Amino acid sequence: MHDAGKIIAGLVIFLALVTLPIWYQAARGAETGPPKLEVPTDSQVCVAPIQYMRALHMDLLNVWRDEAVRDGDRTYVGVGGKEYEKSLAGTCLSCHSSKEQFCDRCHGYVGAEPYCWDCHAGPGEMH
Repeated sequence: MHDAGKIIAGLVIFLALVTLPIWYQAARGAETGPPKLEVPTDSQVCVAPIQYMRALHMDLLNVWRDEAVRDGDRTYVGVGGKEYEKSLAGTCLSCHSSKEQFCDRCHGYVGAEPYCWDCHAGPGEMH
């Protein structure tokens, strides 16, 4: 018990170092939660439920790519039996028209670097 002061001081220093990024962000006034996204106002229905799209849209797009390009299957049947074209530009970007305000904000927040744009042009862009 003669080293209690040293142990407590060490724990305090450790906790300060571990939580330093949190304190730094708070002092900067940086946004700490998920980004606020610009969502379409003219469409009330997505091809899948919102929670699914937030978590697994990349899987859906990969399946669409494989089925459309490799199998020629270009129709997706969504919620309620509604049919959609399996198309990033034709279906997704027809509602989410601002790549910067929708796609890029989330991908930047999570540190993802999707390769969609290697082949697809974003809204208003030309390759």
